[in-house]
Amino acid sequence: MRLTLMGAGGKMGCRIADNLMKRDDFDVRYVEVSPAGIERLAQRGLSPTPQAEALAHAEAVILAVPDALLGKITHDIVPSLAPGTLVITLDPAAAYAGALAIRDDLDYFITHPCHPPLFNDEVDEAARTDWFGGVKAKQHIVCALHHGCEEAYATGEYIARAIYAPVMNAYRVTTEQMALLEPALVETTAGTCIAVMKEAYDAVVAMGVPAEAAYEFLSGHVRTLFASIFGVSGFPLSDGANYAIAQAKRAMLQPDWKAKVLSIERVRRSVAEIAHTVSET
Repeated sequence: MRLTLMGAGGKMGCRIADNLMKRDDFDVRYVEVSPAGIERLAQRGLSPTPQAEALAHAEAVILAVPDALLGKITHDIVPSLAPGTLVITLDPAAAYAGALAIRDDLDYFITHPCHPPLFNDEVDEAARTDWFGGVKAKQHIVCALHHGCEEAYATGEYIARAIYAPVMNAYRVTTEQMALLEPALVETTAGTCIAVMKEAYDAVVAMGVPAEAAYEFLSGHVRTLFASIFGVSGFPLSDGANYAIAQAKRAMLQPDWKAKVLSIERVRRSVAEIAHTVSET
């Protein structure tokens, strides 16, 4: 299959290029314009292809570019794509915000990694420390057919499994559901909670707790708490832990936080801000 990878020399582009180089079922053209990105491709023995030539070649185009540029880039390239080309983005923000240039005779597919599971069976050191996946550690992915014919989904998932390999499960969701996952669930909610945990860690270390002891105590308990609260361990939290959580939630969280963070209206606003389709306030 003929693929074109846009932004091939960027951080994500290089990770994808590394995986595609291992495959013999893809004929890939790499598009990169920055000197640093071109140098990173050269380190892999790859050379960039002029954009017009690469796009004319493509059956599928992977856009490994920042969210804020997706709108502009798709408006630039979509007119030149052959009918039936599959356009793949790696994040739902621009698609959900309506920033992508849509042509009815093209197919649009979104895919994003779940990253390696918190509870996994990795024993190899390189896999165990592959924090983001797509190199050595196995991971799950989510996929959405944003626009186009149903048959394009299978092609999109096939490519997604290749660029994020090694992949276990591929979960099909809608574009809106993917936006609920990211940014709403993981970046906005989980990221905020983890940032608060880091602030609490820094505070107790400043109060005299040895840093290593605090880190090991916190990270171990996070794993145990996650397993208990999500029902993985089969053991519920103690009454004391449940009481402490209930009291802290009253102090730390506003009662209407879900409406402010997880409502569809707020998610739409958030992805629009990410895609730069509205001005920042």
